[in-house]
Amino acid sequence: MSTQPPKALASAGNYLDDRFHLAKTGEKNLRKVFPNHWSFMLGEIALYSFIILIITGVFLSIWFKPSMQEVIYDGAYTRLQGVEMSEAYASTLYIMFEVRGGNLIRQIHHWAALIFVGALVAHMLRVFFTGSFRKPRELNWLIGVLIFIVAILEGLFGYSLPDDMPSGMGVRILQGVLLSLPVIGPHLSFFLFGGEFPGEDIISRLYLLHILVLPGILLALITAHIFILWHQKHTQYPGPRRTEKQVVGSPMYPAFAVKGGAFFFFTFAVIAGMSAIIQVNPIHLFGPFTPTSITSGLQPDWYMGFMEGSLRIFPDWFDFQVAGYAIPTGVLIPALVIPGILFTGLAVWPFLEQWITGDKRHHNVADRPRNAPVRTGLGVAGIVFYGVLWAAGANDVIAETFSISLYHTTYFFRVTLILGPILGFIITKRICLGLQRRDRETLEHGYESGVIQQLPGGRFIEVHQPSSAETVDTLRAKDEPVPAPDDTTDDQGIPNPKRSGLRGRLWLALNHWYTKDNVPVSHVEPGAHHHADHGAAGTNSGREGPRHR
Repeated sequence: MSTQPPKALASAGNYLDDRFHLAKTGEKNLRKVFPNHWSFMLGEIALYSFIILIITGVFLSIWFKPSMQEVIYDGAYTRLQGVEMSEAYASTLYIMFEVRGGNLIRQIHHWAALIFVGALVAHMLRVFFTGSFRKPRELNWLIGVLIFIVAILEGLFGYSLPDDMPSGMGVRILQGVLLSLPVIGPHLSFFLFGGEFPGEDIISRLYLLHILVLPGILLALITAHIFILWHQKHTQYPGPRRTEKQVVGSPMYPAFAVKGGAFFFFTFAVIAGMSAIIQVNPIHLFGPFTPTSITSGLQPDWYMGFMEGSLRIFPDWFDFQVAGYAIPTGVLIPALVIPGILFTGLAVWPFLEQWITGDKRHHNVADRPRNAPVRTGLGVAGIVFYGVLWAAGANDVIAETFSISLYHTTYFFRVTLILGPILGFIITKRICLGLQRRDRETLEHGYESGVIQQLPGGRFIEVHQPSSAETVDTLRAKDEPVPAPDDTTDDQGIPNPKRSGLRGRLWLALNHWYTKDNVPVSHVEPGAHHHADHGAAGTNSGREGPRHR
C-alpha cells in the first residue's frame, strides 16, 4: 500500500510551500509544547463558549425582529394572546414556541453567555493569583481585562433585547445611569433611546451593538490574545525540569489538538445538557415591558449583580449641584466610579506590582499563590468586595426570605463592604505565611511518616522521610521578592534624590509592606534537619537501638 499523498494534493502543497514556506513553520508550530494542568482549561472553556455563542446567535438572528413597533400577539402561547407588545418580544415568543428547536437554541445561547463570562472570571483569577500577568505578559493581561469589560456589556445588551419585564427594568436602570452624567447625560439618553424613555430606537441600536460591533471587538481581542499567547509561550507551574526557558508538557499535535477538540465537544455537551433540563430567563412568564409596570424579586444575570448591589446600598447623602447642574452621586458613584475603580485596578496592577517590587525579569514559571501573600490577600479582598456587592443585589429577596427589615440588610451590606475586604486581606495573608512556613519545614525535614522513635537518650522523635524530587523542585522554585535597600542617604550622609522625595519614600514604604513578611527558603538545604536527626540516632546505635512505637 502506497504511503505517498495523492499527486493533486502533493502538487498543491508544493505550490503553497514554494510561496509561503508553510512546511517549516507548520512543523515548528505542530511541535510546540503546552503544559498540562486542569486550570489551563479555564481559558479554553471561555473560548469554546464564545464559539457556541456565535453559532447560536446566527441561528437566533434569523427570526428575531429588533423593533419596538407595537403589535397584538396572536401566536402559539395562548396566555399572552391578544396582549399588546413590541415586535421584539413577539418574535422572541415565536422563536420559543413555533421555531423547531428554537427554545433550546435560545437557552444554549443564554447559558453559553453565562458560562463565557464565568470562565473569563475564573481564568483571570488563575492568572492573577499565579502572577502570570508579569513581564512579558502585561499587554495580554490588558487585553484580557478589555475582553472582560466588553463581554459584560455584550451580555447586558443581549439580555435587554427581548423587551420583557426584567430586561426593560435593566434598560431603565441604564437610562438612569446615563442621566447621572453631568451635562451630557440627558443628551446621551435622548440620542440612545430616540426620545423620552422608552423611545422607539433602543432595541434596534442595542441589537446592532450586540450582533455586530461588540462581537467584532471581542473577536479581534480574543484573536490578539491567542496570537500573543502563542508567541510568548504558555506559563507553567514549578516542578522538575521546568525553568524559565524550558517547558514541560504535551506537543500541539497530536496530543493537545486531540484533547482540545474533545474538550470543545465536552463543553458543548454540558451547555446543551443544562439548556435542556434547566430553565433560564423564562420571558414568557414575565410578560412584555411597559413603563408603568414594576417588578420585584428579579435580578439580572450574575455578572451584573455587583452593579445592582452597588446601586441598592450606596447612600444618597452626598448629592450636590454645580452651576445649576445636579450631581447625583447616589447613582454616579455606584454605577460608574466603583466599577471604574475595580477595572482600573485590574488593568494597572501588573505595572504597579512591577514598580513596587522592582522586578523586571521575564517570568515563564507561575507563582504559587502562597508565595505572594500580599498579592493573594489583595485578590481575595477584591473577591470579597465584589461578592458583597453581588449579594447586596438581592437584598430584597434576602429580607423577604428571612423576614428581616430591608433597611437592616442594607446597613449590613454597607458595613460588610468596608470591613469584609480588610478582614479577607488579613486572614488570607496570614494563611499564606503559615503555608510558607510549612513549606520551609517540609523542605528542611521532609514529610511526616507517622513513625515515632525513642533515641538512646530517651528523647522521642518522629521519623521524617525525605521529600520527593518533585516536591523539592516545587518548593525551591519560590520566587522570593527582594527588599529595597535602605539607601535614602549615601556614605557621606547626603540624601539620595531618588529616595528622599515623596515618590521615593512612597516606593520604599510599599516595597517594605510587600516584602517584609517573606519566609525565605533559598538558604535551606533540602533534608538538612532530617539527616541531622538520623545522624544523632545513628551515633548511639551501637549502645541501644531505637524503639518503635
